[in-house]
Amino acid sequence: MSSERDPLLPSSASNGANGSLEHDRPPQSLSQRIVGFVRADGQPSWLASYKFFFFGSYLNALLIFVPLSVFAHHLNWDAALRFSFSFLAIIPLAKLLGEATEQMSAKLGQTLAGLLNASFGNAVEIIVGIAALMQDEIRIVQTSMLGSILSNILLVLGCSFLAAGYKMKESSFQQTAAQASSSLMTLACITLVIPAAYHSTQAKNTGGHDGQFSTQPSLSTGLDVAGEQGLLFISRWTSIILLGVYCIYLYFQLKSHRELFLDTKDDVQEPPKMNIFAAGVALLAVTLVTAFCADYLVASIEETAERYHIPKAFIGVILLPIVANAAEHVTSVWMAMKDKMELTIGICVGSSIQIAAFVVPLLVIVGWISGHEMSLFFANYETIVLFVSVILVNTLIQDGKSNYMEGTMLLALYLVIALSFWVTQI
Repeated sequence: MSSERDPLLPSSASNGANGSLEHDRPPQSLSQRIVGFVRADGQPSWLASYKFFFFGSYLNALLIFVPLSVFAHHLNWDAALRFSFSFLAIIPLAKLLGEATEQMSAKLGQTLAGLLNASFGNAVEIIVGIAALMQDEIRIVQTSMLGSILSNILLVLGCSFLAAGYKMKESSFQQTAAQASSSLMTLACITLVIPAAYHSTQAKNTGGHDGQFSTQPSLSTGLDVAGEQGLLFISRWTSIILLGVYCIYLYFQLKSHRELFLDTKDDVQEPPKMNIFAAGVALLAVTLVTAFCADYLVASIEETAERYHIPKAFIGVILLPIVANAAEHVTSVWMAMKDKMELTIGICVGSSIQIAAFVVPLLVIVGWISGHEMSLFFANYETIVLFVSVILVNTLIQDGKSNYMEGTMLLALYLVIALSFWVTQI
């Protein structure tokens, strides 16, 4: 039976007509294609793109702190001002990074979008981590990475479950996909336990201090030369293995089993607000500006911590991740309130997997290449904190359902951890 949606001409005729039109149209030269691409034919104009990019959120008002951060650093203002301005500048920059990535993803398709999100989803963490690594702030690198994982799986996921519980009695999500993601998170956590176990054994043999923090800008593990070389050997090759596993996970998520990670609820896809070329230029520009602000932020941490008696561990684990993940925090909670729990789980657990299985191993490799001795050995206390956090998250999401009580438990653990790092000295 025919309906209003049936075409007036058969599909073959229609295809033939379209094919003849395409055949009659003269082929475009390379220069014409480039001009058409730059002009963004059929896409939002450059003016409309950047109008949305810079004026699409009230959070962008904080961009005023970007030039203030530059002035404060080069004019050598008080350490608290330098830290605060850089801290506040990174918040809107993180939002703009996420926005540019999302706008490019809308045109590139799911597979390329996934790869793009894998590269730029945690761009702020990578930039801050490399900036700290180049300044030999190994402990800041490790604590900020640990804090990013904890903030995602405890703070953000907890707030999301709590927000969803405010709207609905119970929410549900894809159980198999959530378990696959949490299992990879567990694997990444175990790869931190093994170096800690190795260090504990070697420290007893050499009389070193097991799991103690150090202020030295190197491993400072308390091991002899052979022990430190063994720890670096384990960390570097484990990082290579983790990067390989993460690549396989991307194929699993984006290609072979992508139906497990799709939101089954009907949703109307919004049209892109930026053309792809404008989004790409914005992405590169914001990444460059973020790199400078991150460098200024890291440079001010040491003086700020000493002058105002703020533990560097608290700055690394609690403050820096909240800034870097500000955009993801808001998005995750908003998606949870709209009952899009697959997206919420993907943001929280998926981002943690990126950090644990991609960003941390990548920083170890970068340190290997640049001569900075970054390892997977975190202090024993930090390793235990991460391990129990992952256990709690796995326990709560294994049934594929969530409620406000589960969110309360996640937030309670995060607050306890924050209190403990307030009195932790590095």
